[in-house]
Amino acid sequence: MDKKLLAPLVKGVPLVGSFFDLRRDGLGFMARDLPKYGDVVRIRVGPMEAYVVSHPEDVEYVLRGNHRNFIKNKGARKVLSEVLGQGLVTSEGELWRRQRRLTQPAFQLDQVQKYSVVMVDFTNSMLDGWRPGETRNIHSDMMRLALEIVAQTLFTASVGDKAARVGAALDALMKYWSGLGAMFRWWKYLPTPGASRFRQAIRELDSIILDTVAQRSASGSGSEDLLDRFLNARDEDGSRMTDKQLRDETVTLLLAGHETTAVALTFCFYLLALHPEADARLAAELDEVLAGRPPTVADIPGLRFTEWVVKETMRLYPPVPSVGREALADCEIGGYHVPKGAQIAVVPWMTHRDKRWFGEDAAKFRPLGQRSRQAPASVCLLSLR
Repeated sequence: MDKKLLAPLVKGVPLVGSFFDLRRDGLGFMARDLPKYGDVVRIRVGPMEAYVVSHPEDVEYVLRGNHRNFIKNKGARKVLSEVLGQGLVTSEGELWRRQRRLTQPAFQLDQVQKYSVVMVDFTNSMLDGWRPGETRNIHSDMMRLALEIVAQTLFTASVGDKAARVGAALDALMKYWSGLGAMFRWWKYLPTPGASRFRQAIRELDSIILDTVAQRSASGSGSEDLLDRFLNARDEDGSRMTDKQLRDETVTLLLAGHETTAVALTFCFYLLALHPEADARLAAELDEVLAGRPPTVADIPGLRFTEWVVKETMRLYPPVPSVGREALADCEIGGYHVPKGAQIAVVPWMTHRDKRWFGEDAAKFRPLGQRSRQAPASVCLLSLR
């Protein structure tokens, strides 16, 4: 029998493996140290072993070419699902396909164009409160803005008096996931302040969303917002989403739909502040195309440099720097044997900073629209998943 070739194992500390490296500077560790081992490497965190994949062809194999052999990893199925339930981010198989069918009409082009008006209105309202020369916490501003927009498109109402409750609950969840709670499921049962805030945050979100769903189901609104569309959606057999499914999809959109957007916008501001020449060129394009009026969807094709700034920001600082999968059957990735049940991490953070695809200055912000010429076509998959 031929000996199966295993991916190289990253050297770590006995018993805990690469745990401390990931805790100290996980993204830096992956971008700096893992490429020394190759395009497919194994890392250990305590008893768990994961395969880290970064070559574009291997990424394409996992996410598209052989995607039926991979499901979402244990982190998504067991950790994220504690909050998101069985929404589109965490569900699998026929449940995922059914939910996709039911939610898809809410994201058709005409609906997205309606949402764009909400985005512009809330952004202008935020900017009206800014003053020249003041110092602002941009991340907090972007989190609040994105939350208000997603709440308006979901519920046709500003978060209003619930903003503080929703914001505090989401903040507690994100802090929990950025700590040990994301690695150890049992952590939430410990009598620690963070675990207690995590459990309370889930109860708070459930209370707000289930109450809203119940009120809308009883009275209706005719507003044709996302919640109305979810409530009115019917599958091929005439069935609708249960209240639990409505809750799961709504929480998924509230959490995943606002936090990732806020992160991308925050890093965009950060990079423009470090590169005044790009900031000036962006401002000049906006002045030329918009001439002082609010933007519309029709303006997007003319905002080429704006598009490059956004794409270059997301290349350097992808809001989701790692995507997890689990192998359903033995397979081969990058020439290495990967066994059934293996945990796999597809890491855009590494791929996007690889000099082979983005040149010697891959770590620099250069929104000139030329980066993609060097990269294999499959690199673009990373921004679509």
